[in-house]
Amino acid sequence: MSGNIRWGILGTGGIAHAQAADLVGNGFTVTAVGSRDQQSADSFAAEFDIPNAHGSYEALVTDPDVDVIYVSTPHPFHASGAMLALRGGKHVLVEKPFTLNAAEAREVVGVASANKLVVLEAMWTRFLPHMLRIREIIAAGTLGDVRTLIADHNQHLPKDPEHRINNPALGGGALLDLGIYPVSFAYDLFGVPTSVNAVSSFIETGVDRQDAIVFGYGDGQQAVLHTALDTLGPNTAVIIGTEGRIEIDSVWYMPTSFTVFDSENTVVERFEQPVRTRGMQFQAWEVERLVAAGLTEGTILPPSESLQIMETLDEIRRQIGLKYPQE
Repeated sequence: MSGNIRWGILGTGGIAHAQAADLVGNGFTVTAVGSRDQQSADSFAAEFDIPNAHGSYEALVTDPDVDVIYVSTPHPFHASGAMLALRGGKHVLVEKPFTLNAAEAREVVGVASANKLVVLEAMWTRFLPHMLRIREIIAAGTLGDVRTLIADHNQHLPKDPEHRINNPALGGGALLDLGIYPVSFAYDLFGVPTSVNAVSSFIETGVDRQDAIVFGYGDGQQAVLHTALDTLGPNTAVIIGTEGRIEIDSVWYMPTSFTVFDSENTVVERFEQPVRTRGMQFQAWEVERLVAAGLTEGTILPPSESLQIMETLDEIRRQIGLKYPQE
């Protein structure tokens, strides 16, 4: 983080507040916010001491004092917000899931590539310290051959049918909002699955209540994943190998701790590292690192992988019969 890269926030909802708090709380330079409503933009700017408040997204993306835009709108508007910013010459951090579907993701990736700009999916878990250490442990061969991931993301969320989690018009359902976390984790460990199997149940509004997903891979690895929006689960994860395992504490996708066991069930490492603020600053540091280095993508989550993840989410939705009104 140099302080020379200037951030703009597109959207003023709950996740925008979380990201802005982590930016401001960790010394990033936030110069502008944009909303479809001027009053909302003014209120957000006052809360975080942001100098420029714009009453439209178009005004935000043409602000000469902005280098990077964080797109925080609901799922169906990620693609349009990202492309608006990219076509305005801004680098983009776009909230997960990357887009509503793979067709949109393909278009966003193409626009970013054509304009030689960074577009990064805000899968903040990928950049947290415990995940960086887990990759090091696996690369060192401590677990032997890694065979299995078991992970859940189950929440007890509002039942209001108009709440975005329950509203099909806003891309609601467990899969895109919650299931994206374990799906992305499986990609991080094993890459593109060779087989995808999913079963689901639905709520009255027509979105998925819960999903059980199994990925298979060419070398025999498996990822066993579960997500639900109306039942709180343990939200833990375990990575199992021939020579040991890693048990990640709750909540596994947030800054947390983990324990490494060998094949004799002996503890060989305990990882605990407190993280300042919520932890969304790490993905912002990655954006700034790429911009400062003149790169358009990194190795932890390149845009091509975000596209592949959206293709897999499309296949899961095809299997469970989840279609959005925009499609």
